[in-house]
Amino acid sequence: MGLFGFGKKKHKDEDVAEPEDKAAETAVEASDDAEEAQPGVFAGRGDTTGPWDVDDENIPDYDEYLDIGSLFLPMIPMQYENAALRLKADRASNAVVGAVITVGNSSLELEAYAAPKTMGLWDDVRADLLEANKEAQEIDGTFGKELLLPVHLQNGTVLTRIVGVDGPRWMLRGIFAGKAAVDGEEQKDVLDEYFTKIVVARGEEPLAPRDMIPMHPPITPAQRRAMAEQAEAGENGEGAAEIPGQPKGPFNSDHQTEVKTTLSRGPMFSEVR
Repeated sequence: MGLFGFGKKKHKDEDVAEPEDKAAETAVEASDDAEEAQPGVFAGRGDTTGPWDVDDENIPDYDEYLDIGSLFLPMIPMQYENAALRLKADRASNAVVGAVITVGNSSLELEAYAAPKTMGLWDDVRADLLEANKEAQEIDGTFGKELLLPVHLQNGTVLTRIVGVDGPRWMLRGIFAGKAAVDGEEQKDVLDEYFTKIVVARGEEPLAPRDMIPMHPPITPAQRRAMAEQAEAGENGEGAAEIPGQPKGPFNSDHQTEVKTTLSRGPMFSEVR
């Protein structure tokens, strides 16, 4: 294996047999949990659902995810051909500072932040948002405690739903807007499910709590495979060809504030200039 090791698949040992009484006890507990579970309610990160950490035990296969640094992003199902990803870049530094997924007239803005080793961050962030925004309302939502916040624009008011999920030394924040902020809407269900499939890569870089975990321009699955092959060739003392289209450092001035790419199957990139 090369240096990149993308698409880790970790699963618990399924060959170890349980004692019969323990197996029966487990079956009863699972039945009780199934009766208590409510559809659409977050069941807990890193056990049976995400958002995932790259080192989670039961992480799903993410070989075909788009790599943007702090996040590995899954593809949108084929039926949502108008879905897209927009990366936000800082005008001054050209650094990538956020990702926005759109489906129909709904959007999901994503940012991952460094968190303390011994405690989560979302409770404190949520309290700060409530204090700073008098119109914000705390609710019990899909992902536990969430915030509803109306955003007033020149052409009207947009309802947003702010979600935070704590992971090991990180917090993933999602801002759902449009129909994705309203219960009972199909686009909400689509983007809620999408949020649970995201994989977060905290990395080992020293970061203060609430610092954004760095992002970078998109690297496709094909590019990751080529990079892994190039790394293996280097380990074997062999030359390797340049990777076609490999991102080169930060955005240049042509990108201005965003790069847009489809997240459905098909052509991968179309730059907004």
